[in-house]
Parts: sequence; structure tokens; C-alpha cells
Amino acid sequence: MQSLDKIQATLKTGHEQLLFNEKPTGISLIDFWRWNVSDILSNATRGILAEFIVATAANINIKIPREEWNSYDLETPDGIKIEVKSGAYVQSWFQRELSKITCNTKATLKWNSQTNETSNVPTRIADVYVFCLLHHDNKQTVDPLNFNHWEFYVLATKQLNDYTRSQYSITLKSLQKLTSAISYDQLNAEIKTKNLLNVI
Repeated sequence: MQSLDKIQATLKTGHEQLLFNEKPTGISLIDFWRWNVSDILSNATRGILAEFIVATAANINIKIPREEWNSYDLETPDGIKIEVKSGAYVQSWFQRELSKITCNTKATLKWNSQTNETSNVPTRIADVYVFCLLHHDNKQTVDPLNFNHWEFYVLATKQLNDYTRSQYSITLKSLQKLTSAISYDQLNAEIKTKNLLNVI
């Protein structure tokens, strides 16, 4: 009888071939990646890129594939669980004006990918939230691959739990009242510092 346990993904090289009749087609996995995620300004891809940027800043092992269905986005080597949110003023599509920045912070039901079970009580599982803003607002020159086009806001989960205005979302203006923007090279230290607020 086959096992139906969770499958652990392995890191691919991009050179893996798509097959037909057990023979290589000349189409590689990197062709799929290029076709699927070259628009790094799009909401979905930008969000995953933001996770990757935070992972590199926090010294998380990027040779282990991203866990898409975890109850939080990332975990640092010293066990800090991180939820990553992203926003941008400019989008891939036509805009009449720059986008307003609001991030979802709603507590959710925890799903365990190992057991396929869901908790009954909504909660925030992560210890720290990192809000990644692609703040560059010129559509002709914006580059999500340039860390200088991003700024980061880090909050302890306790700060969000204590936030009285809304438990469902937070605006950029509210974020800026709670914490200051930092750059990529400050992220790792700020994540560790904000995590300490959860035990105060």
C-alpha cells in the first residue's frame, strides 16, 4: 500500500527535462520557471520574492525549498517564526494612480501540513511580522531585484495583538506609527530585537 504522508520537496537545478514517452522533450524546468514567474512585479510573484529576500537577510537556508503550506512563512536558524507581507505602489497592470498600501493581518486557523488537521481557534502563529514595501514609485525604473527599492517594517506579534484599531489589516500610516522603516542590511537584527518584545 502506498504511503500518503507529506512529500518533502527537493531543490531542483532547473535543468530537469519534461518527458514524453519517457524521453526528454528539450523543454526544461527552467523554461517553466521563466514562463511562470518572470513578471516579478505581479502580486503573487512579488510576495514570494519578498519571502526570499527576508529569508536571505535572516540567514535562513535557501537550499531547502520553500514550504508553501506552512502556518507561517519562514523560520530562522534560532527558531523565530516569521510571517511576510508585501506591498507595492506600482503594479504590472494599468494604473490611474499609485496603489494604497494595506496589509492583511487577520488571525487564521492553523493547518498542520504533516497531519492535514486544522485548529479550531484563529491565531497568529508567527512570532514576528515583516512588512516588505517596494517603495520605488517610478514604473519605468522600478526593480524588485534591487534591495534599495525596498523598505521593511518589522513588528512583534504582540504588537499586532495589542493593536486596537483593527485586528484584520494595517495601513502603511499605522505601520509607521508603530515602527520605523529599515533597510535590507538591518533586517536580521531587527527581527531578533522585535521577537524579544513577545516575552516582555
